[in-house]
Amino acid sequence: MALTKKQTKQLRAMANQLNPLLWIGKNDVTDAAIKQADETIDKHELIKCAVQDGSGLTAREAADQLAQRLGADVVQVIGNRFVLYRESRRDDVKKIVLVRE
Repeated sequence: MALTKKQTKQLRAMANQLNPLLWIGKNDVTDAAIKQADETIDKHELIKCAVQDGSGLTAREAADQLAQRLGADVVQVIGNRFVLYRESRRDDVKKIVLVRE
């Protein structure tokens, strides 16, 4: 499901106060990073990630790779940070209610 402009705006506002929960380092997007991102996004639905200086990827490339592997949506990319959203499959997680157009 692609996010609408209003939903993206809502999620960007929510992500503004978040600290990065996942760091992409010199090994780029590894299987371990994907596993950690999958567990984290299932718990939080909205995660902020950061790409460190030693990485060979830009934030946009890392965001696109992770989003594709996780089935998530890229909410925004700014500098070396990016935000991903995916609705959680767990029942014990408080879900983000997205606005409807």
